[in-house]
Amino acid sequence: MKRSPRTVLLVASGDLRQSANEVCWPAQQAMEAALTAAVSKLGHRLVRAHPYRADRRHGFIGSQREGMDVFSAIDPRTPLIVAEAAWQYSHHVLAGLVSHRGPILTAANWSGTWPGLVGMLNLNGSLTKAGVRYSTLWSADFTDAFFLGGLEKWLRTGACRHRTPHVKSLARCAVPSRAKAAARRIAADLRRNKAILGVFDEGCMGMFNAIIPDELLFQTGVSKERLSQSALYHGVTQVPDAEARAVYEWLVAKGMTFHLGSDEATELTEAQVLLQCKMYVAALRIADEFGCEAIGIQYQQGLKDLLPASDLVEGLLNNSERPPVSNALGRTIRAGEPLPHFNEVDECAGLDGLFTRRVHQALGQPVENTLHDLRWGDWDRSGTVPDYVWVFLISGSAPPAHHEGGYAGSDSLRQPPMYFRLGGGTLRGIARPGELVWSRIFVEGGRLKMDLGRARAVRLPRTETERRWKETTVQWPIMHAVTYGVTRDQMMARHKANHIQVAYAHSAGEADLALYAKAALAEELGLDVFLCGTKADGAAF
Repeated sequence: MKRSPRTVLLVASGDLRQSANEVCWPAQQAMEAALTAAVSKLGHRLVRAHPYRADRRHGFIGSQREGMDVFSAIDPRTPLIVAEAAWQYSHHVLAGLVSHRGPILTAANWSGTWPGLVGMLNLNGSLTKAGVRYSTLWSADFTDAFFLGGLEKWLRTGACRHRTPHVKSLARCAVPSRAKAAARRIAADLRRNKAILGVFDEGCMGMFNAIIPDELLFQTGVSKERLSQSALYHGVTQVPDAEARAVYEWLVAKGMTFHLGSDEATELTEAQVLLQCKMYVAALRIADEFGCEAIGIQYQQGLKDLLPASDLVEGLLNNSERPPVSNALGRTIRAGEPLPHFNEVDECAGLDGLFTRRVHQALGQPVENTLHDLRWGDWDRSGTVPDYVWVFLISGSAPPAHHEGGYAGSDSLRQPPMYFRLGGGTLRGIARPGELVWSRIFVEGGRLKMDLGRARAVRLPRTETERRWKETTVQWPIMHAVTYGVTRDQMMARHKANHIQVAYAHSAGEADLALYAKAALAEELGLDVFLCGTKADGAAF
């Protein structure tokens, strides 16, 4: 495809699952129409670099090979917009973007319905890790001044940059001595005794940004044990029915609700839940066998065609109070402790989760932590909270300790059939109010880096919570989060991932200390560390 003056090409990376691409295509069409009008208003022409496929009933790039073929026909000097209104597999287009020489703009619609924002953030993190220059923009309808101003600048100069005055290097901050002392003790232990991340198949959903190169991980005292989802599947087949039933009955006795039906294709069934209970037992035993301090299950390609989704398993593993499981010697595995699980095998979240558990344990803070999708945000329509409220929404499960009411406040719904043909229950709840530390590890310039900030989870009226669930994915756990000193656009401009790690602390002061200690630990182990925003009272770090 030859370059023409004032012509901009558009590519749209999609899911690998045909069902998801079909369902999400109308939202993509609407976004592209609005984006085309915006580009035209500024005197340029937006042209799709690949056609709508009537046989597939969508116009997404649906595989890595297809993406390579599309880019092989593109003049690499042409300005290019990657437009995302739905979740996408970054590796579908990453190879082409790595060799593209023209200006690149990633764009997403500000909507929670299909996670285009999440997909764009994953692509941004992947491009950052790959060392590809790009600009990024987002908009609800592509007519606002923020978007049009950024688009005009990108069309004119080939770049659109966002100011990030909320970001401060840890080297410029005064870290409390108690935080430094805790960090030094933990770092010394990791260097001496090491730790293992159990990785059940890398590269979930093309998330290049979620893979830490081994040589970068080694400096932290952590290594990977590369495990296979086929081994996990085999482990599931070896768990007796009685053990699975015991796990299920333990959960029911704790007050957890399972919304069960009889149609395997569309409803959550007891048989699906019992298979998930077997996976929980098998995952703990494999982790124990290999000495893993944290594990990540890919749970998508391969495993999704063999078993119900692993979401229920993941939420249970991240909780201190959970059904007991014994190893071959009869010893309860990690009694009274979580086995941190990094969803979708996001190794950056895995390393973060390992750091968080150790730091919070040392400081006497809640050790349960989890990643969430940085899914979407909106002002509180009920008027209860005056601040901008983010929707942190993990794709399946969060630890019950994070939910209002714990297990009794948690329930399980069937994962959407468009993603999981064999079903499986989630571990859903509404995050309880409280002080938070948020963080993200990412790779840039061949180095591990870490951003940290403070936030609080807030309580919204049930009607507002339901509105936000309906705007996103009602089956998944939700956290209403207010970030201190970080605006919506500042977060989007800086964040290098689709995921954000969160952990509670008992008070604002203790959360500040936990943030400093984790930041100091990361720096002690060779990461470049940055603090974002402010403390709860607005004071600078």
